[in-house]
Amino acid sequence: MATTAQSVADVCRTARTASRTLARIGASTKDAALHAIADALEERSAEILEANARDMEAGAEAGLSAALLDRLQLTEERVRAIAAGARQVAALEDPVGELIGGGRLANGLELRKVRVPLGVVAIVYEARPNVTIDAAALCLKSGNACVLRGSSSAAHSNAVLAGIAAEAAERAGLPAGSVVLVSGGGREELVELATQEGVVDLIIPRGGEGLKAALKGVATVPVIYAASGNCHVYVDHSADLDRALAIAVNAKTHRPGVCNAAETLLVHAGVAADFVPRALTALRDAGVELRVDARTRSIAGPDLSQDVVEAAAEDWDTEFLALVLAVGVVDSLEEAIEHINAHGSGHSEAIVTADLDAARAFEHGVDAACVYVNASTRFTDGAEFGMGAEIGNSTQKLHARGPIGLRELCTLKYVVTGDGHVRG
Repeated sequence: MATTAQSVADVCRTARTASRTLARIGASTKDAALHAIADALEERSAEILEANARDMEAGAEAGLSAALLDRLQLTEERVRAIAAGARQVAALEDPVGELIGGGRLANGLELRKVRVPLGVVAIVYEARPNVTIDAAALCLKSGNACVLRGSSSAAHSNAVLAGIAAEAAERAGLPAGSVVLVSGGGREELVELATQEGVVDLIIPRGGEGLKAALKGVATVPVIYAASGNCHVYVDHSADLDRALAIAVNAKTHRPGVCNAAETLLVHAGVAADFVPRALTALRDAGVELRVDARTRSIAGPDLSQDVVEAAAEDWDTEFLALVLAVGVVDSLEEAIEHINAHGSGHSEAIVTADLDAARAFEHGVDAACVYVNASTRFTDGAEFGMGAEIGNSTQKLHARGPIGLRELCTLKYVVTGDGHVRG
């Protein structure tokens, strides 16, 4: 496995060479490699957990938040889940060579539009060691070489995971350099990776706004931003309030440190008197810090007045990634949509309603990659969507939007077959 014992440019060139072979390798060999990776992860679980324990200890000493430590932590169950994810990707249909369209043209030429690998995909990610294997599995299955750059907080975990993946893949018949890790270094290394034009075909950053901003300032390689999630749950006037309560609590508390957790709860004024005290009580009892607007505070009543604080203007735009929630009351569906489009990040938005017209208006009105009707935002995930895994969730509108899976890691090629055709 290549690391920064070589320069970043050398690592990327190694991946480039591997990508030429990977693009031609059949599905059975790629699937065998993914199963070999999964088996090796389980066999070497103790080694992985030992490396992760070192990262967790360093993270705690460095004062990482509870949410970041949760992202960083690996357990036997999580290692098994990562291995299962690789097997799930292996079970999916190979996107390479998939016929998208075509036919015989009027001039007799046969036209085929097919999926082909992008080539070399670099993934830059923060304290989530599971991304190491998710990204490698998706890249290999889609015929791409994978350049991994994790954060220093997960350095030991990533090194072991990437090493296991690279070794297992090579033993299964994939070319050396199919999975490479860039580790160590700082901003200069990121700049070098982001400027490997003609070598790296795509960079996908998976992290916070700081990482996104750092790449925006320097990248000359195409980037798909797996963006942050300032997600909302809107409770409509027609909502089943028991259902709404379950969805709101789940969206906030199930795993608060991830990008598909809800950060804002909006409640229609028509049900606010009934719903707000119930929701605030349940959320408070779950350990959620509540930052509310004036209308919510007035409805909360004296029993909850000590448990809420006034929301600051920036709270409506914040991805808390913690047990913190902004709560507001709106007068209409249209006001809710306007608020979400003004403050949301375009990730995942939910409406709870029994009104089909309201659901459709929300679907069409909210500008987001994923829109939910009567379901928690926590389902925005490649594995949950049947994609095996994901590299991230794109909020962009060109090339890929939503969970980035196998097909999103491919591009298109037109193949034209003639019989001595020349153009007159």
